[in-house]
Amino acid sequence: MRYFIFSLILAVSCAVDSEKRPGSSDNRMSEMNKQVVELIVLGNVQDAGAPHAGCKKLCCASLFEKPDPDRMVVSLGIVDHKNNMHYLIEATPDLPRQMDILLRNSSDEQKNIVDGIFITHAHIGHYSGLMYLGRESMNAELTPVYAMSGMAAFIQSNGPWNQLIELGNIAILPLFHDSTLALHQQLKVTPFLVPHRDEYSETVGFKIFGPNKTAIFIPDIDKWTKWEKNIMEEIKSVDLAFIDATFYSNQEIPNRDMTEIPHPFVIESMDMFDSESDEFKNKIYFIHLNHTNPLLEKASEQTQAVLKKGYNIARTGQIFEL
Repeated sequence: MRYFIFSLILAVSCAVDSEKRPGSSDNRMSEMNKQVVELIVLGNVQDAGAPHAGCKKLCCASLFEKPDPDRMVVSLGIVDHKNNMHYLIEATPDLPRQMDILLRNSSDEQKNIVDGIFITHAHIGHYSGLMYLGRESMNAELTPVYAMSGMAAFIQSNGPWNQLIELGNIAILPLFHDSTLALHQQLKVTPFLVPHRDEYSETVGFKIFGPNKTAIFIPDIDKWTKWEKNIMEEIKSVDLAFIDATFYSNQEIPNRDMTEIPHPFVIESMDMFDSESDEFKNKIYFIHLNHTNPLLEKASEQTQAVLKKGYNIARTGQIFEL
């Protein structure tokens, strides 16, 4: 099978500055870097992207005329340099560009597919990119798609997604709640259930174990208080936390009933974490930002307030060693 024979990614050429590369050196070709596992932010926007279809607000008006290439739908990439493997977390509508970023500068110039895709749930921004693996696009060969039982059943039972299985474009591999999957000795992933609007599948977050550090990724959850786990304890147990920041506050979309799309508002999360240490806050990277969220604007008053409190905002192109 083709995805087992591609060669080592020697570097991932994201245009990032020192602020986006905490703790990393400029020498991407060093022997040390060939051994590490890296986590890459490939997108930070909510499912429908930015500009948002039909949006006439200031947040999107200029983007229709001049799109921002960094505003891609939420996704993380994992590169295991030692074992020549790389993975996508989420199959977004921006999958072609995100996969290109992940695979760029591979020592094998013909390499054009990842070694696996992990999916959190069946909302459009998290799985619809699978369409690019089909025969209308790259006609992939048995690309592993890691999914929980509900997500797997959704793909298997609904067109056009089940055609990807029938034509051998993807192979569904099972995930289980709180069960750790060892991809290699130095890279492991654990899915865990979170409460969300589970119309078509369950929703999970992921805990990612590298050789030196761990990270959690929770792009979607209804409210922290609805989860059986304690979010503070979960953050304390890892080195990096990429967490749901869909809306900054409940003032962003006054024409919608916010109870139908519950998420932890950023201001709620910061209030909850207010008494925690600076070290705790510095682990947090707010991600999955709705097109209305002022944190998308680097110079906004809200962005400056979040950074001043010691938190971080996930930006496309950031790279972290695990």
